[in-house]
Amino acid sequence: MKSLGTLLVSALMSQALAFSSIKPTISKATLDSSSLFSTPQNEFEPESSSTSSTSLSRRSALSKSAQALATLLVADTVSSSPAFADISYPFTSPKTILITGSNSGIGFDAAERMAKQGHTIILACRSFFKANTAATQISEKLNDPSLKLIPKECDLANLKSVQKLIDDLVADNIKLDALCLNAGIARNTAAKDVARTEQGFELTIGTNHLGHFYLTNQILNNSLLKDGGNIVVTASGVHDPDSPGGAQGSKATLGSLQGLEKAVADGTGQFDMVDGNEFDPDKSYKDSKLCNVFFMRELQKRLDESGKGIKAVAFNPGLIVGTGLFRDQNPIFTRIFDFAATDLLKVGENTHWGGGALEYLTLDSNAIGKGGLYYTSPPGSSKYGDAAFGNQFTITDVSKEAMDSAKGKRLWELSEKLVGL
Repeated sequence: MKSLGTLLVSALMSQALAFSSIKPTISKATLDSSSLFSTPQNEFEPESSSTSSTSLSRRSALSKSAQALATLLVADTVSSSPAFADISYPFTSPKTILITGSNSGIGFDAAERMAKQGHTIILACRSFFKANTAATQISEKLNDPSLKLIPKECDLANLKSVQKLIDDLVADNIKLDALCLNAGIARNTAAKDVARTEQGFELTIGTNHLGHFYLTNQILNNSLLKDGGNIVVTASGVHDPDSPGGAQGSKATLGSLQGLEKAVADGTGQFDMVDGNEFDPDKSYKDSKLCNVFFMRELQKRLDESGKGIKAVAFNPGLIVGTGLFRDQNPIFTRIFDFAATDLLKVGENTHWGGGALEYLTLDSNAIGKGGLYYTSPPGSSKYGDAAFGNQFTITDVSKEAMDSAKGKRLWELSEKLVGL
């Protein structure tokens, strides 16, 4: 097994870790039947007649890796992972928890976990249809009519939709105990066009950072989060260029924030990249995760000044192939790679464990009493089940750049201006 692991890691992980925890835009991928490991195009991003050498080399490496992996999997016997019981977190009274991006992936799993324990879950999704469908799926799966699930629209790429959610919460007199900022998108790394949000922001930064920034501030401005509540941000290890995932492909850095500075100065609000450089979809996603970490740290400073006892943390859920990784890639390859990374090599995590990590930071009495922190774990920690939380899954340092408090403050100031706060 050791030689197999060495071969597969060298063949696969240098490419795959670059996309750790990516959650691409939901789309219908077209499968090219002429090649088992071809790369389908996202319907949102039509095929370009010219692709970069980086995209081609990555695509070629993935194709060769997948073929080698398929051969090896046929020849080797794999033992199944041990089963672990989910942790049940004690509470004196049920909590009301809002989770963005709760219609799929770890957001959906965390919603199911916490609803099962008796908490009220607000499923804040890109459309009411997605939110309502998720609520129905959870109810049917758990077969419990007493579940408290509230579907709501919250399209983070449209600040008007976010504001509508805020208005609904105010009208319904809903007070939150916890806010989970989990939703996110990533463009196809071969994309050339700059997609934009309703307000004209570059789509990835506009959704993953600015949408959540606006949502959080409006929740706090309208006193919708109770004193002593907590905020959990789903970030990623790729925010750090010194991490295994962050070291692959384009590297995360916000530079001197020239893209945002110019967007504010000229009054257009439009930017292609935070650092002002040419659009790079791979870097844009990684930059958005760096923005998430900056945001969490600056938010905690401001929360401390408010004296309301609210705590904010961020975490890296790890390499979870089954929740959006390569979602616009060939589904056969994705299933094979998921099996190899999660079950065979045990360097990936499963969706249920990722949902457990979000639940842990939302409900665990020890975790929610601390703020301004970043959590992660060694690859493959899901093999320990929920017992990893507070052990393998624990506090660690953010990237060197994310420690720059002055840059974090300026990012906050520019973000306020862009979203109109």
